[in-house]
Amino acid sequence: MRLGVLDIGSNTGHLLVVDAHRGAAPLPAFSYKEPLRLAEHLDGSGAVTAAGIGALTSFTAGAMQVAEDKGCEQMLAFATSAVRDSANADDVLAHVEQRTGTAIAVLSGEDEARLTFLAVRRWFGWSAGRLAVFDIGGGSLEIAGGTDEEPDVAWSLPLGAARLARRWFGGSTPDDDAVRRLRRQIRADIARDAGHLLRPGTPDRAAATSKTFRSLARICGAAPSGDGPLVPRSLPAAALAEWLPKLLALAPDDLADLPGVSPSRVHQIVPGALVAEAVMDIFDLTELEICPWALREGVILERLDRIRVL
Repeated sequence: MRLGVLDIGSNTGHLLVVDAHRGAAPLPAFSYKEPLRLAEHLDGSGAVTAAGIGALTSFTAGAMQVAEDKGCEQMLAFATSAVRDSANADDVLAHVEQRTGTAIAVLSGEDEARLTFLAVRRWFGWSAGRLAVFDIGGGSLEIAGGTDEEPDVAWSLPLGAARLARRWFGGSTPDDDAVRRLRRQIRADIARDAGHLLRPGTPDRAAATSKTFRSLARICGAAPSGDGPLVPRSLPAAALAEWLPKLLALAPDDLADLPGVSPSRVHQIVPGALVAEAVMDIFDLTELEICPWALREGVILERLDRIRVL
């Protein structure tokens, strides 16, 4: 079966076309994406602006044409925190559906964490034991943990890299006091519910997904994406701690020159690094293994499981 997965994230709109059948890993066939930056297209009331709605509608129409051209039999379309948390989410989705014929479902934060966990579990397998999974998106941080394919705990926090950049940085480099206040806020938010994951004990394996974690791992010496998904990659806490002061001191142009940093995400690297550092510190993790599968793969796997049951 050829599936199209339309992921409307806080940073990027991404259509992933995959060849999928039960008992096999989803095989990517084509990728089409654009930087939407919906987390930054919000007005003072928290509503997606007309420019943001226009960009989303245009991208969705283009993605549906690509999906048709590539022979997709089914489409799975979903949106995450930027739409989920917006004050006019229903109006935004109604406008897109009216103009493109595409109904986009909104995933809850818990479902986002749960489906990402499923993808990571399938990637690493049962030998991973008790698994902890972290995902820094544009609008939110997802945390999940457990011993099965369904996590025992899963929750979402409004600590996405784009959201923090917009609220705390405002297009400029914050001073030391602002960084200290942001660092304190991030850690307080994560620590508030950390016991959910910590009570059963230290996880046997801790993994991270998302572009932010991949970029930070690349900065800290991980293999480039061109080496393929099967190359082991990790983000060591010690290496991140060494790099963080350097990241804070670098100008945007210099950040853009770092390996693994795309120009559209330069402003998100520092807040993302502060969240990653807090995760590893609060959960007492020496490193995070980078998993190439994430939310999109989780959505695909759940759909295949449902087909199998039917």
